[in-house]
Amino acid sequence: MVERLRGSAGVAQRRRRLARTHGLCEMCLAAGRPEIATVVDHIVPLALGGSDEDSNTRNLCGAHHLEVTAEQFGHRAPIKARGVSRSGRPTAPDHPWNQRRD
Repeated sequence: MVERLRGSAGVAQRRRRLARTHGLCEMCLAAGRPEIATVVDHIVPLALGGSDEDSNTRNLCGAHHLEVTAEQFGHRAPIKARGVSRSGRPTAPDHPWNQRRD
């Protein structure tokens, strides 16, 4: 099993890896629409025998990370609902459910 860096060493490693693309998602950049990268993804997942070397990582946004991970592990990517919290409650302040009752 691959040992990952933890603590301040792990944070420094993540920052260094994100700096390679100035903190932008590599897949979004390739498509010409830059988005902020939130995940340092392992191209060959550690669970499938990949290494923790810089050459086996790429910077991805959350949406691309979900898509790639689902593809690699044979899962369907979850449907992302907009405008609702995890519990299903509407997040818009003007929604009737979020209005104060006098």
